[in-house]
Amino acid sequence: MITVETINETTFKVTVKGRTETTHRVTVSSSYYEKLTGGDVSPETLVEKSFDFLLARESNTSILSAFDLPVIGQYFPEYESKIQKMLK
Repeated sequence: MITVETINETTFKVTVKGRTETTHRVTVSSSYYEKLTGGDVSPETLVEKSFDFLLARESNTSILSAFDLPVIGQYFPEYESKIQKMLK
């Protein structure tokens, strides 16, 4: 289960409940949010779906505890195209 809490306009606290519960601090710039979503979904939805993407590829304990959303693309080059499809 993924819970996304808004800290401010660009920062979110994500809690992933699995075998082990983990907490992550994620930042998303407004320009990157617009690039990926066109404003069609909330930033919280983008962050939640990004964690769905990550959890399909690795365990929650392997996900960085704090990161800026574009970092996902450095580890998984297909991230941007896949997340845009997941949001439609």
